[in-house]
Amino acid sequence: MGLPLSVSEENILSPNKKLLMTKIPQEIQEFIKGKMAWVATASRDGIPNATPKGTVQVIDDEHLVFADLFSLKTRENLKANPKVAVTVVDEKTYKGYQLKGAGELLTTGPIFDRVVEHLKKAPKKLPPVNYVVKITVDSIYDQSVGPDAGKKIG
Repeated sequence: MGLPLSVSEENILSPNKKLLMTKIPQEIQEFIKGKMAWVATASRDGIPNATPKGTVQVIDDEHLVFADLFSLKTRENLKANPKVAVTVVDEKTYKGYQLKGAGELLTTGPIFDRVVEHLKKAPKKLPPVNYVVKITVDSIYDQSVGPDAGKKIG
């Protein structure tokens, strides 16, 4: 189940920022639920980092969120370079999607609090959440095996 969050509870945009957003189709929102995701970031110098995340959730039509539990390199990269790619693939069907956008580190607020509460219900005891990453999605690509692999779909 997705988190019962509403980004409208927070001020997403400051008057000086303009974000380009893409709507996440309902089919992709459903596809992401319960799957492991790979999150890729890069340092200011372009050194890549990719790491699995089991906490990726869709919070509305334009945003993803995940808990930063063991992610020092991801966190350092996002502070220097907010660009991020999240890839989710079903290993049985070879269907998948990549969502790209800008990540923002949250340490307080309604989204942070709800992610923390959601993770308290996890079957395994997890370490305390210090950061939650909110991603504003700006593009979506097909990552399925077949002729449409790599095609921009959003």
